[in-house]
Amino acid sequence: MFYLDSRHIYRVTELDSIEWLEHGFGTRISDIPARFPNLASLRQVHSAECVAAEGRTGLLGSGDALLENASGAVVAVKTADCIPILLVDERSRAVAAVHAGWRGTVARIAASAVAAMRDRFGSAPADLHAAIGPGIGPCCYEVGPEVAARFAERGRAHIDLADANRRQLIEAGVTGRRIYASNLCTMCRPEEFHSFRRDKEAAGRLYSFAGIR
Repeated sequence: MFYLDSRHIYRVTELDSIEWLEHGFGTRISDIPARFPNLASLRQVHSAECVAAEGRTGLLGSGDALLENASGAVVAVKTADCIPILLVDERSRAVAAVHAGWRGTVARIAASAVAAMRDRFGSAPADLHAAIGPGIGPCCYEVGPEVAARFAERGRAHIDLADANRRQLIEAGVTGRRIYASNLCTMCRPEEFHSFRRDKEAAGRLYSFAGIR
């Protein structure tokens, strides 16, 4: 279950019991980079590219999933309608932060991140926790026929990106009961979230992060 903490960061109750884990989904008034000066991020390109952070900080190149298992490290993705996903391997003490817009969803970035954690850290998909954070909801995400066709829809359609990624995670082997969805629409809640579709070029970015204490 998602809840808002005193720092205006959304957290997941089921992940709070993991003592070594730092995690959260920022709002428009939570300054995540100031809280984590050791933050690592990517130049996000709407791909299925996964990058290993390896304890490094700052901007680590191009891609849409950042993997880490170094103590004291924090990885993050930035969104303003796209879907942020945090993957956590409690047993191996490893995490990933994933950015999934419609192109990344079509490219199966979530499944690629699960596979990359398996290959790099030995993570068993069934052991992973997956938290799907705030993003544009099907209530507001209407797309034209060309994009709709990539999701097996005809004509103009409302697309549920969060659910599409949830289904991909399950197909990749993540257990359904270990997938936690915020069901928070960034476009519907201007007091809390940035939204590119709503605010265009004036939109800021929301940081979603995971790290190892």
